[in-house]
Amino acid sequence: MRFAKLFFSSLLIVLLLAACSRKKSTFFTRNYHAVTAEYNALYNGNNAFVDGQEQLANAYRDNYWEILPIERMEQEDEETKPGYDKNPNFERAEEKATKAIQKHSIVVDDKEHNPQIDEAYILLGKARYFDGRFIPALDAFNYVLNRYPTSNNINRAKMWKAKTNIRLRYEEIALRDLGGLINAVDNKNIKMKDDEYADANAIMAQAWVNLDSLEAALPYIKIASEVVPDNELKGRYSYIKGQIYDRLSEVDSTRAAYRDSANMAYDEVIALNRKSPRVYMINAYISKAKNFDYEGGDRIAFLELLEDLEENWENRPYLDKIYNQIGEYYLKTENVDTAVAYFNRSIRAYDQDRTLQSVNYNTLAEINFDAADYKTAGAYYDSTLAFVEPKSKVGRRVQKKRDNLEVVIKLEEFTTVTDSILKIANMSEEDQLRYFTFYTDELRAKAIADSVERANEDREKIANQEFYSKPANKEKSSGPNAGPFYFYNTSTVAYGKQQFRNIWGDRKLEDGWRISSSTPKFKEEGQLAKELQEPTIAGNPLYDPETYLVQIPKDRKIIDSLARERDMAYYELGLIYKEKFKELPLAADRFETLLGHEPIERLILPVNYNLYKIYEELERPALGEPYKNRILDDFPDSRYASIIRNPEQVVDLEESAPEYKYNQLYKRFEAFEYTEVIHLCDKYVSEYFGDPIVPKFEFLKATALGRRNGFESYKYSINYVATTYPNTDEGRQAREIYATTIPALEKKDFKPESGNEKWKVVYRFDKDEREEAEELLLKLKESIAYYNNQRDMKASLDYYDQENWFVVLHGLRTKLGARNRADALSENKNFKITHPFFEISTPNYKIIQVHKNLKEYLASDPTLQENGNPQK
Repeated sequence: MRFAKLFFSSLLIVLLLAACSRKKSTFFTRNYHAVTAEYNALYNGNNAFVDGQEQLANAYRDNYWEILPIERMEQEDEETKPGYDKNPNFERAEEKATKAIQKHSIVVDDKEHNPQIDEAYILLGKARYFDGRFIPALDAFNYVLNRYPTSNNINRAKMWKAKTNIRLRYEEIALRDLGGLINAVDNKNIKMKDDEYADANAIMAQAWVNLDSLEAALPYIKIASEVVPDNELKGRYSYIKGQIYDRLSEVDSTRAAYRDSANMAYDEVIALNRKSPRVYMINAYISKAKNFDYEGGDRIAFLELLEDLEENWENRPYLDKIYNQIGEYYLKTENVDTAVAYFNRSIRAYDQDRTLQSVNYNTLAEINFDAADYKTAGAYYDSTLAFVEPKSKVGRRVQKKRDNLEVVIKLEEFTTVTDSILKIANMSEEDQLRYFTFYTDELRAKAIADSVERANEDREKIANQEFYSKPANKEKSSGPNAGPFYFYNTSTVAYGKQQFRNIWGDRKLEDGWRISSSTPKFKEEGQLAKELQEPTIAGNPLYDPETYLVQIPKDRKIIDSLARERDMAYYELGLIYKEKFKELPLAADRFETLLGHEPIERLILPVNYNLYKIYEELERPALGEPYKNRILDDFPDSRYASIIRNPEQVVDLEESAPEYKYNQLYKRFEAFEYTEVIHLCDKYVSEYFGDPIVPKFEFLKATALGRRNGFESYKYSINYVATTYPNTDEGRQAREIYATTIPALEKKDFKPESGNEKWKVVYRFDKDEREEAEELLLKLKESIAYYNNQRDMKASLDYYDQENWFVVLHGLRTKLGARNRADALSENKNFKITHPFFEISTPNYKIIQVHKNLKEYLASDPTLQENGNPQK
């Protein structure tokens, strides 16, 4: 018996040792390594993979404002860097898969005999995929496809390869591979499990969505949502299906069926209830609510549904979304105050949905803007910008609107204040005195009432105080200020006596002192008001009408100047509301208010034309008819009258159009005709006053003045454009130049020669020597080719001032090199350039061009006189 046990033990050991070998494919080796790989390395690896997948999904936050991705996985745009901290679960899954391959692979005659190794490669690829390393993942899936063509995992490998190609943005390859697989299943050439078939269709839908082909994605996401057995994925796929239908309805609003189909998809999500994550159900309710028909739908039932969602305690994590949708309901039904309340509730219930928060703030900004509360609207736009990406399309749009609103706020405040000043300035002196007497009497009465109220509050507060507090202990303390008992603390007693006198007055120590009628309990309010009035109010200049009367402008020039500035502010407001905010009723109101002020002649024509166009766009032609007739009757030869009479005519292509004239003028600017440009800009500014092109002429004029006259003229002109046209693109550009470029140009001290590596040779010519200057320019260009300096050197003809031109040779490295080149050109028989010159560094050349201080530069270096430079 003992021998038999020893024999069987030895035999078992021999068999185990033989099974551990991977050099031969035997029954024992195949089964041993298959079982060991499946129930050891792969079992632990798959458990780690599932944990990592769940952790990744839980950390991912879906953006329900966009079409949801098929997988809950964040894709990093950047490649993995050294030291990258991988997910430990995916790292462990990869290690286990690698271990299974290394220790249990049986390759004999170039063929794998362990049926679990393809599972190991699939696990290896999936772990790399979710770790964001898509190229290595693709290698693992391709290995399965190439080495195990008969594997039962071949379809899984194809699907994971397609997923990986989509992550690598190779959607076309994924569509080609998956299309063949799905067609084979549809034709019943191969069989797939429901979850795999649903996965394949979902991947196809994702590829088409990435390619922005939503209609092509629809059939696949519909199949995926119908076939998938997992309820969590069913809810997700059905919601994505609804989103795609919604997006298609936005693109083509005439396809009402799309919206109905979207609602049906959301109903599928809602019907799952607790079988699917609640977040899908809530967002399905919200998305369906956005599709509600306010014209033909049952508003009462719809509101009851929203209120039920609000009251359900299970929906507390989603109250921000629910409050926002209720706010939208009240906004659509024109109950603005209630809508504002719910949008504010949504803001307070903020739960990391930054897009929703930006929508809330932006909606409140629009509400306040429409109510003409521009300061509050500006504050809400600022809050909106805190929750959007600055460089995004939405961020840029909101920022632009906020910048424009800043101008509107200033202009509205200016018009309000100026209207008040002008109204009072045009009153008679008696009316002015009466007005400010009434105003100051109201201020005084309010100040007295406020003072009395504060005094009453103070004395009631004191009267309610206890005269003593309970002692902390019953032991008597010693010392003048010792102990918690009220009467043991001399400071507290002294304070109490004073407060008693302030409240009760002087009272005799007798019974019934509280109800004594001989001394009033408090000072009468009339007496208190009189005391307050005498020293504090009566002597305050705030309540004296004369304080305001002396500030009223009396000079007619000042009053007229204020009126002109007020009129320009109204005109700019009208243009902003019309052109930038598309708020046509507001624009019309500002323009009509301006006409009521009888503005200067130059504003009447553009204001009437803008009002005519506004009412035409509002489809209220009867209101625009008077303005049209006034243009045709009073300004028959104007460009606006020509446009009204010939609306089909392309006026901008005519030579009379301001755009054409600007383009022609800019060509003259490029030809250095600065004096003519300045003169014509003045002419066109007067001729087209009120036209949006006027700031362009002003900006061109400022640049021409700078080129002709130098820095001081340019600084003044740029500041004029910035302050006169602050709400235009040219005004903003001028403001930017004034803030950044002007300070940099202001320094006119010449730079030291040492350290400068860019020099020029300059030949100066009088204004009447233009032809000689151009001839010299040709010679310099020929010399550059002659000396083979085309890469480093160039020549140009530069304007200096109204009396001088410069012909400049650029690209020299040193001062001595510049002088030697000029001397060489004078001695070379091919050129013989003997015209006087001077050498100058590039920074100093910029200074003399900006400040027109050539004389100072020549005087600063006596050696320059040796080159025969005349002092003009």
